[in-house]
Amino acid sequence: MRNYLALMALPLLALTACEQAGTEAEPTEQGAEAEANAALDAVLAADLRADDKARDEYRNPAETLAFFGVEADDTVIEYAPGGGWYTRILAPYVTENGSYVAVGFAPEAAESLGEDFMARVREGGETFAAKQSESLGIDAEKLPFHFGNAIPADLNGQVDRVLIFRMMHNLMRWGIADGEIEALKATLKPDGMIGIVQHRAKADAPADYADGNKGYLKQADLVAFMEKHGFELAAESEVNANPNDTADYEKGVWTLPPSYAEGEESKKKYDAIGESDRMTLLFKLADAGDGETES
Repeated sequence: MRNYLALMALPLLALTACEQAGTEAEPTEQGAEAEANAALDAVLAADLRADDKARDEYRNPAETLAFFGVEADDTVIEYAPGGGWYTRILAPYVTENGSYVAVGFAPEAAESLGEDFMARVREGGETFAAKQSESLGIDAEKLPFHFGNAIPADLNGQVDRVLIFRMMHNLMRWGIADGEIEALKATLKPDGMIGIVQHRAKADAPADYADGNKGYLKQADLVAFMEKHGFELAAESEVNANPNDTADYEKGVWTLPPSYAEGEESKKKYDAIGESDRMTLLFKLADAGDGETES
């Protein structure tokens, strides 16, 4: 499993190789890439995503997963899968030749949110595999779910990618981000990475607007947080950016689609803006180095 920075160097390496030894390796490389693209395209076009496809315009799954360097034979953790929008992409894509693992915060970590919320969290984790198995037609044993405080020790050091979609604001505002990131960090291979998509606050937003309670975080703050936990920003992308999002709504990010916190009367106004502006960040372990590694 190569790391993402090695991927970025491939065009230069390919050029050098061609100068020295012709183009003998190109058909094999191109064929493998085409096969991988076709596999992901098939997943994205599947009927089980019929209701999900309308949001592809804003979530850009093909481009996002390509940027994160997710491959079909990877071991991938999806953190806080929620309603399963990305699960319906990731699980079919990686379970044949790789592994899918869902991880969520433990009910005890959300104690401040009340007993009812904790009960829903617990039930969601305990029923995840069975529900997703029925929906996806994949064996439940290939769809394990673990709470963040109970990740099996044998998973540590085995994961290629941890993916966190639009969830960091909740971890921050609930005060559980430190523990969850440390638990996820332990699962990574030496060249493993964490990919994060997160609603982005303006760089000059007031601190009390960008603390997670409005759904938004400043990019600089999130990068600093990850650096505190031993990560470096390996790459960033604007694939999920939306410059039309002013990110200054009284009711936060939930003002925008698909939540429409201000009600149906404002739906047309916010449809014109679209979903939130999002940062797309890829983090590597700070001591991982920059070269290609084997797994």
